[in-house]
Amino acid sequence: MKDLVLIGTAVESTAPEWQHRAGAASSCLTAPGVLRLSGTSGDPALIEAANAAHLDAFFLDPILRRSDFRLLAMDMDSTLITIECIDEIADMIGVKPQVAAITEAAMRGELDFPGALRKRVALLAGLEASALQRVYDERLRLSPGAENLLAAARASGWTTLLVSGGFTFFTDRLQSRLGLDHTLANTLEIVDGRLTGQVLGDIIDAAAKAARVRAACDALGCPTSAAIVAGDGANDLQMMRLAGLSVAFRAKPVVRKEATLSINHAGLDALLHRLID
Repeated sequence: MKDLVLIGTAVESTAPEWQHRAGAASSCLTAPGVLRLSGTSGDPALIEAANAAHLDAFFLDPILRRSDFRLLAMDMDSTLITIECIDEIADMIGVKPQVAAITEAAMRGELDFPGALRKRVALLAGLEASALQRVYDERLRLSPGAENLLAAARASGWTTLLVSGGFTFFTDRLQSRLGLDHTLANTLEIVDGRLTGQVLGDIIDAAAKAARVRAACDALGCPTSAAIVAGDGANDLQMMRLAGLSVAFRAKPVVRKEATLSINHAGLDALLHRLID
């Protein structure tokens, strides 16, 4: 028998229906929009049915506690924030459709990430660097639940790591704004106030992301199973495979298939309901 958690605004009015459908012994609202069904059969079809009803759902099996974890690592673009920064930068120079198409294919795992990034950055050559600040000020928004999740991470004593195949211009500002402990990202080359179309140093790809998560756990003196890792694209899979809890946030199918928890409708902080205090 397994407990099932359903998250979504509709659960408050449909709790009796879901309790019957799941064959649950009891049900209770643990927070607004969060329903816990105790003693269900554990049938995976319940997860599929919940997703079809635009609810996020997961079984509390195995039992995981906040105290089991030491590190929260997150991707940036389309995970911590709602946009793909490179696509919005490209919009400033009129090449967003070309860049966005490459981004989408890379996130689905159809392209080599380093090559895809270099190809996209090359299309930005000549753009005034001030466009980066415009993207940050005008278009960058935190994903729903991001601030609540980070507040819970601080209260739980977790170290926070933002690890991105995007750019330091944005990770640096988010680190300062949100009080993140560590970041890793690519650096755009800027000469005479304009982007050159090049990235400085090695590309932060899937292997580099995983290595940074492993190094962070080593520094904390804990196994990688003490990490929670959230991402949305194929470039996140290597670091997600290291985690004790991997979270696919509004992610590509290839990522949802492998993650231990998928959040398709609720905010990032929904992952906290997978953990017992």
